[in-house]
Amino acid sequence: MKTITREELKARMDGEDTFILLEVLSEESYRRGHLPGAVHYEGRDQVEGLAPDRNTEIIAYCSNFN
Repeated sequence: MKTITREELKARMDGEDTFILLEVLSEESYRRGHLPGAVHYEGRDQVEGLAPDRNTEIIAYCSNFN
């Protein structure tokens, strides 16, 4: 696991890379607003369903960017 900056995340979102963007804040926070394409984290089983290919990169964030 590694940490990336906001700038690195923005570049990744603007690019052609394939990854899953996972928001790990409360459901209420997710409903109020989240990054484009972000999926709300609901548990490990959900993640396994989102990324059946174990090589898929998952980028999780736990801070509001709004």
